[in-house]
Amino acid sequence: MSSSLSHLDLRENNFHGKIPENFSYSCNLQNLRINNNQLEGSLPRSLDNCKDLKLLDVGNNYLKDTFPKWLGNLEQLQVLILRSNRFYGQVDSSGVTVSFFRLRVIDLSNNNLSGYLRRSFFENLHAIREGYEKKVKPEYMAYSSVDELAYYAQDISFATKGLETEFEFLLTIWMAIDFSNNHFVGEIPNTLGELNSLIVLNLSHNCLTGPIPSSLGDLSELESLDLSSNKLHGGIPTELKNLGFLAVLNLSRNDLVGSIPQGKQFDTFTNDSYLGNLGLCGMPLSKSCDNDEGTPVKLDPPEDDDELSWKFSILIGYGCGLVLGLSMGYIVFTTKKPRWFIRIYNRIQQRFAKR
Repeated sequence: MSSSLSHLDLRENNFHGKIPENFSYSCNLQNLRINNNQLEGSLPRSLDNCKDLKLLDVGNNYLKDTFPKWLGNLEQLQVLILRSNRFYGQVDSSGVTVSFFRLRVIDLSNNNLSGYLRRSFFENLHAIREGYEKKVKPEYMAYSSVDELAYYAQDISFATKGLETEFEFLLTIWMAIDFSNNHFVGEIPNTLGELNSLIVLNLSHNCLTGPIPSSLGDLSELESLDLSSNKLHGGIPTELKNLGFLAVLNLSRNDLVGSIPQGKQFDTFTNDSYLGNLGLCGMPLSKSCDNDEGTPVKLDPPEDDDELSWKFSILIGYGCGLVLGLSMGYIVFTTKKPRWFIRIYNRIQQRFAKR
């Protein structure tokens, strides 16, 4: 059937067992949706034969497999949804290039994926990187006729802006990355800031560390940013104020410190965006940044070496003179020598006594 079908939609049934392995070499599938079933096992490698596949949705099943890097060979793939399964392992291993040139939507949320978010993976997402520069007007994804509109990319559900949202049709301008609820570690790569067309970025509920990259301020189309429930530290980059379309921001439950940027979109966010960051201060939190909490400590400028040497020499001179004077005084009054000094001292003492 895969050699004659272009669209196959089996979603939201009670299918169970494994996905068959026999996708033919002449596979003509463009749209395969088997999400929301009870399927188990691994993702069949024979899907690699479906060179025209543009949308693959196997979300909300019980599939257990490593991340299917080999899907990067499908040059037409635009939407990849693997969420809520049991996929595990690294998304991009060191020394292994995973190319998803046309990928616009990738949802890997609620799995057991781990390892680092390697910059090479995001560098190969050329459709998201270059889409904003090249797009002239919004179009629906890969339609050859109006009739196909009823089947391709219809009723896609995706977690955005904190809610599960269902889209009647998916536009080519819709760019989203959701890696939430996994076990990713390490720092957020700066190359994410080069994905200029990205609208949704969700990396929440992982084990990510390090600072929030200031390069995220270059995501001019971003509407939703969720980095909550990680181990991020440092301050909130002021560059995020450049995100003029940002409607949802969630940085809660991290280790962020310093003052919250003020102005523009940041004036629209509530306390919920920053909960669990005990080191943050400023509006909208009740904790103010007074007493230098939100400003760096100003230090006096360092003195040059000559001035330090001069002051140090004077200090040593005073100290040595004091010690020497006390020692000499003690010797003079115990030995009564020299006599001339004793006579002068006695005369001065008699004058003060007469007065």
